[in-house]
Amino acid sequence: MKTALVLNGPNLNLLGMREPQVYGTKTLADVEQICAQACAAHGLVLDFRQSNHEGVLVDWIHEAGRMQAAGTLAGVVLNAGAYTHTSVALHDAIKGTGVPAVELHISNVHVREAFRHHSYIAPAARAVLCGFGVQGYALAIAGLLDW
Repeated sequence: MKTALVLNGPNLNLLGMREPQVYGTKTLADVEQICAQACAAHGLVLDFRQSNHEGVLVDWIHEAGRMQAAGTLAGVVLNAGAYTHTSVALHDAIKGTGVPAVELHISNVHVREAFRHHSYIAPAARAVLCGFGVQGYALAIAGLLDW
């Protein structure tokens, strides 16, 4: 079975507490459960991680590249949080490894502050999904099967 690597960036550990009017009341543990159910339904193994540190996320994408080379990766679902709008390093890691990645956002970033409208990750990702709340994770996991 192939692995769906779900990576969560800064402040996503605060889900359920941080701006519930924007992100809802589900916690990161709830999101992990949603992802586990989606992976089980699609015959994938879930590897679910969160870090507030950009370099750790880059290292995990490099690891995903090795998994892809070994034939064990279905793809990466990346909610990079604020790093979406600032990180050339994450963009370069995705492009450099060639991993199939979905950029994911819980909220619709295009109706929020102007600085959130630009993504450094989108040009390197195979797909972008935003505004579906935490159920977007299940949609993104399902999308990995089409590659």
